[in-house]
Amino acid sequence: MNSREMTDRIATGQGFIAALDQSGGSTPKALRGYGVEDSEWSGDEEMFAQIHAMRARVITSPCFGSGKVIGAILFEKTMDGTVEGQPTGDALKARGIVPFIKVDEGLADEVDGVQLMKPMTKLDALLEKSVAKGMFGTKMRSVIKAANPQGIAAIVAQQFAVARRILDAGLMPIIEPEYDITAEDRAAGEEVLLAEITKHLDALPDGEQVMLKLSIPATAGLYAPLVSHPKVLRVVALSGGFSTDDACARLAKNPGMIASFSRGLLQDLRKSQSDAEFDAALGKAIDQIASASCSG
Repeated sequence: MNSREMTDRIATGQGFIAALDQSGGSTPKALRGYGVEDSEWSGDEEMFAQIHAMRARVITSPCFGSGKVIGAILFEKTMDGTVEGQPTGDALKARGIVPFIKVDEGLADEVDGVQLMKPMTKLDALLEKSVAKGMFGTKMRSVIKAANPQGIAAIVAQQFAVARRILDAGLMPIIEPEYDITAEDRAAGEEVLLAEITKHLDALPDGEQVMLKLSIPATAGLYAPLVSHPKVLRVVALSGGFSTDDACARLAKNPGMIASFSRGLLQDLRKSQSDAEFDAALGKAIDQIASASCSG
């Protein structure tokens, strides 16, 4: 797929984007969920080898290339690796799946009810490498924990400032200001978030677009104006800790949003499963998430 084909696939594809981008801090938990105990690896290299093996098993499963997964977000080491002898990005594109790369370097301490992204000291080099490896876009995450207008304004401003650098490098940014689903004031805070995002979208030059990755809103349909905004290529939803069933039920009430789930996609997969068992569990999750993504 060339750039135009990938853009069209993301803009109009009927399906969802898989989040396969667990990094250093979240990898041990992801491996335990997959049935790999801490005693089965020692040091970062062995840990990342274990998670890459899991991701490669997902990518090569027949159901993953069924057409219902239109994109996949990778961690840098996954991008740098291979799947069945092919660079991971090429292996995805051969299956009709558009590759993205996680570019943030983690979260700063909470200030004004939000966790901004840490300074991105390696961004320029990573963007250059990502272009060379055929990535279509990027993803970067920060977190909102309270309906603090000053904090929400800061988090959106930071996301769009970094998105400017990503666009200039020729990649499509996924802007992800996650709203903590346990926050009691989430409904009110998401109204503030919507206003801030809209303000920054309206300021983008004509002809430019970004993507948005947002928590499934507490108020169903809240982000409909973003779905239809001419400067948004696609709005995707994170599962945010909801189970697959709960996340899909909530997503289905938000027409136009599609899933970009990690836990919701991978929660029933185990290393000990036979290939048939693994493919059945993954296929069931893919069917369920794709159906919720196409609702409305």
